[in-house]
Amino acid sequence: MNEEKFLMFRNRLTKVFRHLSKQAKRQAVSCYRLYDHDLPEFPFCIELYGDKIYVAEYKRQHGMTEHEHNVWMEESLRVISEVLSINKKNIFLKLRQRKPGRLGQYQKLNKSENEFQVEEAGLNFIVNLSDYLDTGLFLDHRITRQMVREQSAGKKVLNLFAYTGSFSVYAAAGLSAGATARAEGADEVITVDLSKTYLNWAQRNMQLNGFTDDSKYRFVQADVLQYIKTLPVEYFDIIVLDPPTFSNSQRMKDFLDIQQDHVALINDCLAGLKKGGTLYFSTNYRKFILDNDKIKAARIKDITKATTPFDFEGRLSRVCFVIKK
Repeated sequence: MNEEKFLMFRNRLTKVFRHLSKQAKRQAVSCYRLYDHDLPEFPFCIELYGDKIYVAEYKRQHGMTEHEHNVWMEESLRVISEVLSINKKNIFLKLRQRKPGRLGQYQKLNKSENEFQVEEAGLNFIVNLSDYLDTGLFLDHRITRQMVREQSAGKKVLNLFAYTGSFSVYAAAGLSAGATARAEGADEVITVDLSKTYLNWAQRNMQLNGFTDDSKYRFVQADVLQYIKTLPVEYFDIIVLDPPTFSNSQRMKDFLDIQQDHVALINDCLAGLKKGGTLYFSTNYRKFILDNDKIKAARIKDITKATTPFDFEGRLSRVCFVIKK
């Protein structure tokens, strides 16, 4: 690839970094997405996590030999390192599919451990930029997490398909009533995921933030499709439902197709909500259409735009709804 292409990449990266870093500083955000396949010749997703950089190369037919690709990658990483003023040793590189398939986020790439802590909105989270397809913190839900936090004081909260439990941490934290007051969070938070690895990760995230009361914070390893059919009637105030697009894990009894199954999923959750309770539902399926008429809700509102962070404007693939019982 010629020097002109790399100059285009450098200029683009410099421009977006200058713009987004100012917004991140104003909002006190240290983890944000910087670049997502902005130029077709450089199919990267680039995210900042404090003083470290996560770079994911989307798999494609690039037409280069192995040697040519290695040279191209080295030059690309050099540009990234120089523009962001971060040492190359702090760049974590991944090769990922555009569509990770039906294993979704639960596929682990190797057995090494490479974890560190980051801060978001005064809370701490463990991320891993080396060993998994995802980092442990979905940056696009930053605003949605804050919404849950603001509404969780004294509430019973259920976090389904919880991944590493970031919504659970926000719910447990709640908001402080004053500068010297102790934060008032949820009375109860139940975190549910099929993966033992991610459920343990969620528990460590909770413990990292001081949420260790076993009577208030429970972690349930379960097939969510089956688990929600057993929910106590009208028990929860808030439910977070962020399922994968597809899943056919061998540990699941049923196959999940979010377009086909979302009505049943949502209605099962609504049965477990108190009257006036809130369900936050989101999906990354690009062609998703919500079947409003079949959902037994008092009100449904699309909050995709309202929950789109500054670093995902124009590049967000998910949709998000708030559904009231």
